[in-house]
Amino acid sequence: LKNTTDDALPRYLTSLKFKQSHILADVRLGLGYAAVAISGVTFYADYKLGWDATKSWTLWAVIAYFIINGALTYWIWGIEKGKIFTGQTHNSFISIASSVTKHKPIYSLKVRCSRSGSDIEMLSLSAPFTRWFDSDGYFVPIPFQRWLASEIPLVGEADPLKVDSRSADYRSTESVDAQGTASTHTSAQASTERVQS
Repeated sequence: LKNTTDDALPRYLTSLKFKQSHILADVRLGLGYAAVAISGVTFYADYKLGWDATKSWTLWAVIAYFIINGALTYWIWGIEKGKIFTGQTHNSFISIASSVTKHKPIYSLKVRCSRSGSDIEMLSLSAPFTRWFDSDGYFVPIPFQRWLASEIPLVGEADPLKVDSRSADYRSTESVDAQGTASTHTSAQASTERVQS
């Protein structure tokens, strides 16, 4: 459920003309491919030249492999931190990270928005997967897009027709001004769904 939802979010935002940055994924792939290349070259050299001729190279290759894998692990857990979308539209920047708690079918997002010359806004959103997955387990995009447009102001501005003023999942908003002062506002209401008659 999480992977399907994570894949749907960037597709929706890029359809609204958000320009996605691929720097995080590119660095992760680069580190991963470098580790694989070291393993492949080491194996090939050992196969062709034998252990005695390559054992000193192998030592350095193993050290390099562990350094690169350590960097990759740090990048995934310390830098990416579950980010599934980083991008911008006009003079605004948005970064979104997703998470789920084990054995709880609740999808959570941490959203960081900033506009040119204004405060940074950080949102924490959650909603049950049943809001956009039907009873047969199929993903239904429109309810998911409505949720994003209703809860994230930048997305709502880009797709106002999907904003539901009665959207009411858990949301916590934190604003950070230029001096680094943070203010937090939390709202939680009963979940409702707009029904077209």
